[in-house]
Amino acid sequence: MSGRGGISRKIVGGNVTEVWDGFVPQECKPNRKIIRFNAAQKWEEAHEPLNHGIDCIESCGLGPGMAFANEILKRDSNFGVIGLVPCARGGTGLYRWIRGSYAYEDLIKRAKLAVKDGGTIRGLLWYHGEGDIRTNNGSSSYKTKFEKFIHDLRIDLNSPNLPILLAALPYPKKPFEGPYIEVVRAAQLGINISNVIKFDAEGLEIGSDGIHLTTPAQVQLGHMFAHAFLSLNKFTTFNFYKFFPF
Repeated sequence: MSGRGGISRKIVGGNVTEVWDGFVPQECKPNRKIIRFNAAQKWEEAHEPLNHGIDCIESCGLGPGMAFANEILKRDSNFGVIGLVPCARGGTGLYRWIRGSYAYEDLIKRAKLAVKDGGTIRGLLWYHGEGDIRTNNGSSSYKTKFEKFIHDLRIDLNSPNLPILLAALPYPKKPFEGPYIEVVRAAQLGINISNVIKFDAEGLEIGSDGIHLTTPAQVQLGHMFAHAFLSLNKFTTFNFYKFFPF
């Protein structure tokens, strides 16, 4: 998911535009042990908005990535340096993430570049599906497409046991229309593949647009991702870990 926390629509010069309020909670503040692989394919100190330059410039908001990384370091101060590699493409259906598509191939390219000078890919964070709950085609094929995505991703990254942290979408509210939410949620919660760690994001606060999470909910989501990861992995030695927030 491309971070949308703190985004609101405003009229500027007679046009409706989306603007981020700029608020960064304490849980999402920069930390010298958290770095970001930016759009120029360079490492820099990570900061919100994490996805800036990847798929947004003006209307980037706050996502779960920084809260995720800070929570891991809070729980384990010896964890080491965390490298975040944002690859999200806001509003994309799962068909846009099949092998050969621009989004998929860019993810693979960024992942390989991120570790060419060292480090280990430790997992992928997946919060996705807002577009697929709108259509029968997107929802009915979600489980099959996502299973293939995981299969191809692990092969192309030469990481057969790569942990996938999967958050099942919460139910939308008005004015957003997502008639196939039950189908997508069932697909997400029904994934049964090794090292796919699932949890339910239902109950997190939805913003006024009826689909995107509020800033406090993005922080909660980040913590949920961190706890899911730590339930699978226990690391105490210094190293350099890479994660791919969606």
